Amino acid sequence: MSHDADKLIRQLSLVAFLMAERRALTARDVKSCVEGYADMSDEAFARRFYSDRTELAALGVPLGSQRDEFTGEELYTLRSDQYFLPPLELSNEELAALQTCLYLLEGQFAYAEPLRLALQNLALGRPAVDEAPTESAVRVNVLGNDYSSEMPGRLTKLEAAISKQRTVRFLYWSIGRDERAERTVNPYALFSDNGSWYLVGLDLDREAERTFRVSRICGDIRFATRRERDFRPLSDYDTASLRGRPNWQVGELAGEAQIAVSPDTAWWVERAFAGRGRVEDGVFTTPFASLPFLASWVLRQDGRARPIEPPELVALVEEGRELVVERHAEEAPPLAPPAERQEPEPRGTRRSAGPLVPERFAVLQALLAHLLAACGESTEATLQAQDLADQFRISRESLEEHLQLLNLINFGGGCYAIYANLDGDEVIVQKELFGDVFRGPPRLTPLEARAIRLALEFVGPMIAAEANTPLERVRRKLEETFGQFEVEERAEPEEPTDEETLIRTLSQALSDRRLVEIEYLSTGESGTTLRLVEPYTLERRLPYWYVHTWDRTRGGERSFRLDRMKAATGLDEHFEPRPEFDPRELKSSTSARVWYSPAVARWRVEREPVEQLTDGSAVETVAVGSVDWLVSEIFSYRGEAVVLEPADLRQQMASRARRLKRELAPPKRTRKKAAGARCA
Repeated sequence: MSHDADKLIRQLSLVAFLMAERRALTARDVKSCVEGYADMSDEAFARRFYSDRTELAALGVPLGSQRDEFTGEELYTLRSDQYFLPPLELSNEELAALQTCLYLLEGQFAYAEPLRLALQNLALGRPAVDEAPTESAVRVNVLGNDYSSEMPGRLTKLEAAISKQRTVRFLYWSIGRDERAERTVNPYALFSDNGSWYLVGLDLDREAERTFRVSRICGDIRFATRRERDFRPLSDYDTASLRGRPNWQVGELAGEAQIAVSPDTAWWVERAFAGRGRVEDGVFTTPFASLPFLASWVLRQDGRARPIEPPELVALVEEGRELVVERHAEEAPPLAPPAERQEPEPRGTRRSAGPLVPERFAVLQALLAHLLAACGESTEATLQAQDLADQFRISRESLEEHLQLLNLINFGGGCYAIYANLDGDEVIVQKELFGDVFRGPPRLTPLEARAIRLALEFVGPMIAAEANTPLERVRRKLEETFGQFEVEERAEPEEPTDEETLIRTLSQALSDRRLVEIEYLSTGESGTTLRLVEPYTLERRLPYWYVHTWDRTRGGERSFRLDRMKAATGLDEHFEPRPEFDPRELKSSTSARVWYSPAVARWRVEREPVEQLTDGSAVETVAVGSVDWLVSEIFSYRGEAVVLEPADLRQQMASRARRLKRELAPPKRTRKKAAGARCA
């Protein structure tokens, strides 16, 4: 039997022994009774027992310990309330809502399998709900731009390294310097931000804490040593301060900038950057780590934002504007030849990264609880093998191996928990003497709890908007029950956010087929405009929510970002859905050919499949639904992105950039007479 299998049997047997005895036990008691320890030397036992306790704690099964005041020996306990899930009563309707949540994220969520296992534990003993999605089901895209087939495998390796305090090594692409270098890191935490995954940890070569974007890791992630533990874990590392930062605040803060914003834009800036700056009297004050990124944001606003200080920011904005004029006023620049395309590696030459899966210990826990629940008050049960394999997303071969491991859980003297045998198409289960030790669903592991937190985060605004729905009731119950898993607890209901209020209005309107009047801040417009729309679908493309509509005001299909929507009012008037109308993609857009200089091309290449050139620049054909959007996008590159064609768009870019000079100029001051000044 493998080392991993031996460890799993030993750990599950240790849990069974401590829970069955219901008293404090010494290390000698554990060594003499628990499967796997008895044949070890005292030194090997001490090492393995410490390692097992640490791993169990990382898996959400903390062993209690206290010192005997008479003998001085350490005594160990495991209370059932530290192993079983707290009671959570879910109605059939609420259980169906959880399954809907899983459906929304299915196939698009790196943590789908841990989420599935968590929901199985929450629903232990209840029939699974498998309903077909309805036409109005919300699409939730949570992949982000840097998602790839390798991402789940990388997250799996990093999750394991974090939980086991293992140092990792990997080749990392520092995009700012365009350099690849080996990094050796003590990983502290993983977090998701705006659709991208990040690792934060101690960079041992630089002796400083660093944040790494997981999609920029090249090749395999390797453990740096063969040790079981490399560093002491940090207690409850908090990533909250690292999330939601605008790109100009990533890194060490260097000062504060002030930017004047127009009255019709101030509300949006205040909403979009709450906690990352403040708006007072029409001035946006924000800390910065990178002035170039902040200058890009100012130019993207196309005149609705004007830099005030520091002077370096004002200069960067003006230099970027002038470069846009220069590169669009003359003829389009000559292009370098296309770079040689790299052929993909032949199949089979590279190991494909596996999915992010629950820990095997957690799967065995859940499977054991499921088998015992099937027995109920009886001592035996019969289940269909294929149904069991499908439910736990494992093969028949893995199911048989899992059952063999569960059959070996014991702590001496015939104290087994279960005997399960795969007999043809059936699994025959017999509950042994101490089967009731595992009578309930196991406590969620940190990985499963993280999967629930992420799922609630991704679909959270939709859930919160529907305040009286079953899914919202489930969320409240989870928050009340699982505070220890950092699912946010709230003493009393908070006021819904602007986003949640908008989603509530729009989701109700699209369900009832009613018109909605929205007040919207479009790119390129100086103020908000009123639009009368027919809402069809809501979609989340990280980090934004979108509503896809037929815009009656403009007479065409339009998609609106909810963060730019100041207000939405549902009307009483109904509308008939337009036949064969799918507003999810821009079908009436034009095309523009855009060149990106070597200074910025690598950021674009990272996000989109663009054509690379031999000098390090890149060319892309961009779908343009709105000229104002394209102007704003090109401005944000501060002259390092150039429209090549069509010619009329090049002219519009140059003309708009020249007009922008006047809008960015500081207002003229009127001279006032000094008090008491004498008249000539």
